[in-house]
Amino acid sequence: MTRIEDSKTNFYRELLRVAVPVFLQQMIIVTVNMVDTVMVGNLSENALAGVGAANQIYFIYIDMVYGLLSGASVFAVQYWGIRDLKALRKILGIAYVTVLVVTIPTIIGAFFFAPNLIGLFTSDVEVIMLGSRYIRIACFTYFFGGLTFVASYFSRTTMTLKWPTIINAVAICINIVLNYGLIYGKLGMPALGVEGAAIATLVARGLEFVATYTYVYMSKGNPLGGKLKELIFDLDLFKRVMKTALPVTFNEVTWVLSFTTVFAIYGRLGPMALAVVQVAMTITDVFQIIYVGVCSASNVVVGQALGQGKRDLAFLYSKRILAITWGLNIIMSLIMYFLRGPISNIYDFNINTTELLLTTLTVYAIAITPKMIAYVVICGILRPGGDTMWCFYVDGGLNWALSVPVAWIAVEWLGWPLPACVALVAATEAVKATVCYIRFYSKKWMNVFTGR
Repeated sequence: MTRIEDSKTNFYRELLRVAVPVFLQQMIIVTVNMVDTVMVGNLSENALAGVGAANQIYFIYIDMVYGLLSGASVFAVQYWGIRDLKALRKILGIAYVTVLVVTIPTIIGAFFFAPNLIGLFTSDVEVIMLGSRYIRIACFTYFFGGLTFVASYFSRTTMTLKWPTIINAVAICINIVLNYGLIYGKLGMPALGVEGAAIATLVARGLEFVATYTYVYMSKGNPLGGKLKELIFDLDLFKRVMKTALPVTFNEVTWVLSFTTVFAIYGRLGPMALAVVQVAMTITDVFQIIYVGVCSASNVVVGQALGQGKRDLAFLYSKRILAITWGLNIIMSLIMYFLRGPISNIYDFNINTTELLLTTLTVYAIAITPKMIAYVVICGILRPGGDTMWCFYVDGGLNWALSVPVAWIAVEWLGWPLPACVALVAATEAVKATVCYIRFYSKKWMNVFTGR
């Protein structure tokens, strides 16, 4: 049985084995999101605002799925640390069932209540119409995307990421080509505008789903390729997993709802502000994807150390991960600041919108540090330690207690411009980061589920 040893060389090797493939996956996803915003943005600012509002619904959905999988992976990564394949596959079965339970109602709601959902973010009639046309097609990607995410997420746990990353890259390339053809009517395809963007995503996600599960069940010895009877779980295990997974899910839901509420509050500044925020968030995602890789790798190395009963080693690894995070904060902030001009020029906005985007990107560049410190501590360190209830209280609670009211005050009471509103909201992340550091050094987050 392979065990983690107290060696810096081994630590960085294990960290890179997960971080690099996850980074590449996220880079591919975020790149295509940026290409999407450029392509749709060239149609009109209202088209971009409509698709941006529609994507907030997907953002809520995928964060619910992420919460369920993050909670389940607390058990999965610890059991994989002791190579208990039987338990791992039962947890995989729980993941499939819970993701489907979330996915099906979300698709139904997005399809039948599209105008109502888009109307939560804007009162502009054209934006609502364009967003509704997009989401009524795009909602069917949730089924393929959700189940593919299960396989991809558990592949991180088992460090079998090569082929999932390749499949994801091919799917994204297909999405970009279809976007170009179906949005603008190129390559012999009809010009369908925002609906073309939705169809492109649906086709790409469907092909990715087929390729992913062909790989899982056709590749010899894949730990995720369990037969149906191996995926069947008992009620006791389900309760144990849900005790950890539900707080994570509630955490993600409350966080994303608060995030989406802030997005809607910014929308009260007008379609231009909504379009700028959509672009700024997409660009910021590009600079934050490396943290997703670090966080996923942290889940594995910290979780496996805890699964083997090595609490001191888990704490040592966590401190190293935080040191890496601080270094990344400085680098990413500087790169984002100095590239904000060339990035803004990619978008075919008028001069006023471009100036607003430049200033907003400056604020987001500064805000990376407190936001990513809190993110890595909560998602990369405390969660694999099973401290999910505390994370729920702090991550979700502080967003609703601070971020949402501050956004409302800045927009409605103070009447500040968008960059100032974003800056005030970003300041609340510093409070969260401080609280997270206090919890980390208390060591109360280190739980072991394997009995070691």
